[in-house]
Amino acid sequence: MTKLQKLQDLLAPIVEALEFQCWGVEFISQGRHSVLRIYIEHENGITVDNCELVSRQLSAVLDVEDPVSGEYTLEVSSPGMDRPLFTLEQYAAYVGQQVKIKLRAPVEERRHYQGMIRGIEEDDVVVQVDSYEYLLPFELIEKANIVPNY
Repeated sequence: MTKLQKLQDLLAPIVEALEFQCWGVEFISQGRHSVLRIYIEHENGITVDNCELVSRQLSAVLDVEDPVSGEYTLEVSSPGMDRPLFTLEQYAAYVGQQVKIKLRAPVEERRHYQGMIRGIEEDDVVVQVDSYEYLLPFELIEKANIVPNY
């Protein structure tokens, strides 16, 4: 189990107990200035007060459990309009939307894709770029964000 999965397993139940959805967890290791970012969602939207409430609860658990070695900053945020995607279910929910994807390793000699999510096939995300559809293996996706349509 990865460090990220352990953090997700530890923190998601706390977020859900506060009646929010845990949209996703990111850990960005930047030497001595790492960031643990938790994205929360609610059908009525997210306020600064919601983020503060969740942050206080998560801080208490993180202090006791101490799952991250070294110093880090805890951030609690709404996923926003350019929301990151963390699960295949999230990709499926945004079929028809534009997405920007960065891969860990190249597929067809590319690591960066921007196109429309066409669907999910087993463990692949189907993305249409211009008139071509690419099957991008979910495990190779390093980062993906919805491209907002203003």
